[in-house]
Amino acid sequence: MRNPDELWAALSKSPFRSRFHLQRKELDYLQSKGLPAILDHAADFVTRRLAPAHLPNDGKQTPFRGHPVFVAQHATACCCRGCLEKWHRLPKGRALTEAEQAYIVRVLERWLVTEMERIGQD
Repeated sequence: MRNPDELWAALSKSPFRSRFHLQRKELDYLQSKGLPAILDHAADFVTRRLAPAHLPNDGKQTPFRGHPVFVAQHATACCCRGCLEKWHRLPKGRALTEAEQAYIVRVLERWLVTEMERIGQD
């Protein structure tokens, strides 16, 4: 797993990762459900879509929009096992541990909170 500050610095230099932001629909959903519920969704998505050792649709399992967590996953490179390996140093080919899954949810939470703060300042 990568140091969060180091990760954030690297992500901020990526034009692809930096272009992701919550749209009004996703922000409204986040605000209506509340951050704790959205983080429960994130934990479920990570468990089902990222944690297994082998995924039949790896690289295609995370939509680009429709849920705040999906946007956060792309913004933070937590969208597939290939990105997790490249950006977070979590190797492909083995199941993610509970600690690694919790780390991913914390990364997603940090991005969501930062994004809510950014939007609140607009």
